[in-house]
Amino acid sequence: MRTDRGYSLTELMVVVGLLGILSSMAVAQIAMSRPGTKGDSGMRVVLAQLVQAREMAITQRRNMRVTFTNSNQVDIQREEIPGPALTTLQTTVIEGGVQFLIVSGVPDTPDAFGNSSAVAFGSATEVKFNPQGQLVDQNGQMLNGTVFVALSQDKRSARAVTVLGSTGRVRGFRWNGTVWVKV
Repeated sequence: MRTDRGYSLTELMVVVGLLGILSSMAVAQIAMSRPGTKGDSGMRVVLAQLVQAREMAITQRRNMRVTFTNSNQVDIQREEIPGPALTTLQTTVIEGGVQFLIVSGVPDTPDAFGNSSAVAFGSATEVKFNPQGQLVDQNGQMLNGTVFVALSQDKRSARAVTVLGSTGRVRGFRWNGTVWVKV
C-alpha cells in the first residue's frame, strides 16, 4: 500500500542531478556559440551602415563617403556642394571586441573582391556611394570591395560584408569553418 505523502528523497535527488547535467550542457553550448554571435553582430553593424549610406546618397542626391577608422568604427560623411567640405552624419562603433580583421587561414569570400587587408577596396583612398547608388572611389570609378570583421584570431567569429560597385549591392557572409555562407 502506498501513501500520498509526495516524492521520496531519492526521486528528488535524481531530478536535481538531471537538471544540473542539463544546465551545465547549456552553459557550455552558450559559451561555444558566443564568438559567432559577436561576429554576426559586428557584420550586421557594417552591413547596416553601408546600406544606410547608399540609401542616404540616393535620397539626398549627394555622395556619401564611408570611412572605416580605428579598428572598429564606421563613419558616414556627406560631401557638400560646392567644395570639398564634409559633414559627418553618423559615427558607429562596433562593440563586443569585434574589429576590422582578417583571421589567418580564412580565404576570400565567394565574391572574390580581395582579402589583402581587413578593409579591401583596392587602391581607393576614398570609398563613397554616389546618387545613383553605385560604390565609387575618389575619381568616380566604380569599385568592389570587402570588409572583414572578427574577434582577434577567432575563426568562429569571422564575417565579411561585400559591396558590388556597379549596383551598390551589399551582402553579408559568415565563415562556418570550411566555407563562406551567404547571410
